[in-house]
Amino acid sequence: MKKPIGVFDSGYGGLTVLADLQKKLPKNDFLYLGDNARAPYGSRSFDVVYEFTLQAVQFLFSQGCELIILACNTASAKALRNIQQKYLPTIEEHKRVLGVIRPTSEIIGSITESRHIGILATEGTIKSDSYRLEIAKFFPDIEISQKSCPMWVPLIENQAYNQIGGKWFIEQDVMKLMAKDPAIDTILLGCTHYPIVAEIVKEIVGEDIQVITQGEIIANSLVDYLHRHEKLAKKCTKNGETTYYTTETAFDFDKKASSFLNKSIQSTHVIIS
Repeated sequence: MKKPIGVFDSGYGGLTVLADLQKKLPKNDFLYLGDNARAPYGSRSFDVVYEFTLQAVQFLFSQGCELIILACNTASAKALRNIQQKYLPTIEEHKRVLGVIRPTSEIIGSITESRHIGILATEGTIKSDSYRLEIAKFFPDIEISQKSCPMWVPLIENQAYNQIGGKWFIEQDVMKLMAKDPAIDTILLGCTHYPIVAEIVKEIVGEDIQVITQGEIIANSLVDYLHRHEKLAKKCTKNGETTYYTTETAFDFDKKASSFLNKSIQSTHVIIS
């Protein structure tokens, strides 16, 4: 039986993380699950996000995954801790579920010079305050300003981010963040959708401010994790194959996913509950 690395997102943004994982671990098998029918998660309650994320994790385990990456900041913020502390101990203890907030938080201090950073993310991630809390564990001296961007995910998924109106919404949110703290020298795009608009953000803030996306950071962190957990790494099968599942219609998912991955894919519709 295949034992792919599971990658989960509420929608399409996790595909940006998957692409970096595939580059770093080209021999590994991956299984991507997008809960597109119930997206977005950003405005949902902690309880609902936990319920939906747990259902996704259980599905991925049933498909042979023993290691799962929650490639969704909202799921990582609202569900990961409970899954790790309450659910995983009730099943086979060698299985692992990892998130995307900790890897970024661990290195952000090596990037900023002014020690002032800004975070742009979904409403759910900002309200959870997960980045502020996690970064403080490693770099208590860093000043953090945050801004939710509720329009960005629909703009990206509907490919309207490059239009005049789309760019206006993005610029407004970026400038509101910068107004909170002009000393910001590093902006973290704390949603896996946001790498799609990273170049637009860079144009708005200029060369003196670094704009950080998560995909490569998460990929490097996973490579390190597998080196440190050899038994788990050996269980992950290596045929260089990726399987895609979606809770939305496969046709719609394939069309939008192809724009995130810059290649055609074929997915399978699945119902999780």
